[in-house]
Amino acid sequence: MSPYLHFLKIDPEKCDGRMKCMRVCPTEAIRIRHGKAMILEEKCVDCGECITACPNGAIVALTDPFGELTRFRHTVALPSPGLHAQFGKEILPQKIVAGLKHLGFDDAFDLSLTCGEVSFAIQEYLRDYRGPKPVISNGCPTVVRLIQVKYPSLIDQVLPIDTPRELAARALKKKKAKRLGLKEKEIGIFYLTPCPAKMISIRQPAEKGRSSLDGAISISDIYGPLLSALEGVEKDGYDKDLKNICILGMGWAMSGGICRTLRIKDSLAVSGIQEIIKVFDDIEKGKLRNIEFIEAYSCHQGCVGGSLTVENLYISFNNVLKLIETLEFEQIKACPDIREVRKKYQEDYYSIKGKLEPRPLKPLSDDLGEAIRKRKEKENVYQQLPKIDCGACGSPTCMAFAEDVIKGDSVITDCIFNMPQKFKKLSKEFSSMLEKSIAMSSVQPPDSENETKKGKS
Repeated sequence: MSPYLHFLKIDPEKCDGRMKCMRVCPTEAIRIRHGKAMILEEKCVDCGECITACPNGAIVALTDPFGELTRFRHTVALPSPGLHAQFGKEILPQKIVAGLKHLGFDDAFDLSLTCGEVSFAIQEYLRDYRGPKPVISNGCPTVVRLIQVKYPSLIDQVLPIDTPRELAARALKKKKAKRLGLKEKEIGIFYLTPCPAKMISIRQPAEKGRSSLDGAISISDIYGPLLSALEGVEKDGYDKDLKNICILGMGWAMSGGICRTLRIKDSLAVSGIQEIIKVFDDIEKGKLRNIEFIEAYSCHQGCVGGSLTVENLYISFNNVLKLIETLEFEQIKACPDIREVRKKYQEDYYSIKGKLEPRPLKPLSDDLGEAIRKRKEKENVYQQLPKIDCGACGSPTCMAFAEDVIKGDSVITDCIFNMPQKFKKLSKEFSSMLEKSIAMSSVQPPDSENETKKGKS
């Protein structure tokens, strides 16, 4: 099994083992060992919850630096709709696009029109769909990986329509290569991301295909330079044409944006990884069958609440609403041609190339009999624990700790409620050592002087 990539890194110099990251991790992928946090890579879904929770900034996301742009002859910035949420309603999308060009990108493309296209494509898919319900959105890579790891039974309910960022990147590469006379590999398309999960979807797509994007730069990294660039844009002037801005797609930045676009009667929008887990648990129990479509984001309020954004998520959410109101006031009517979308849908233009598969966790043993034995042993260990999930042992729950003990990563006396046993054992060992020491000291050493005389005689 090939290793799973991750773009979260723990700085041991800053980490003081305060356990906040361990407590918020939705897949129990973090442990505290020797006073430092560590990540169990096979369980991590790169949701970024730990980044937000860490009070010391010891967990960071590894995204691409600006220097990566020099690898390509032509570069294009593809900003997440969440980037617009970092600014007030006075800074319209076309100004941000101009600012990105001012920063050094050869071109920039607003995603809202493609988001609108995908909304119509989802509508077409749901109209023909006859499988188990609800269909689950795939725009958030963390949600997709959560399903692979924790809810493999729901994999067939994940939407098989490609994401706007991938569709836009694919189309832009072909268009730019033809117009500029370049090879597609000479054109670098960079996504401006609100979270680390998008980086994973680029470097290691869940469907095992290949991404059309070449990298991701965090919104938090580009925000400062972009602010400065906007001042230059204002001074130099820019094209204020709004023909490529789609109000339908602008709502994709926030939770509920897709549902509002589709106007599906039986749809549900949920955000926040813990809330998503509750909803997915209900689906596995056979509930929510009356829901046709679920729009799910691991970040609270959607991409506006990503761990790599800079603005307060509630202000960001409000910024998107105000921006949409402003665009409506400006009488922006840009909208994808539904007839063209239907034609492309029939040609499988929007379909994901590749199949989503479960992401198996390492079993307790490769041997079935041994795995069953260890499972029983894990249950026996669990029964010896207090079952209060205090986390003082460095594992998030008592059940996780029992598994760590079986795997040899912990010992049962690491549990503070089992420490008296440890002290009793240490006391017994100390008493035994003391008795041996006393016994040794009671034996008189030989008279070295007499032994010397005997030797001479």
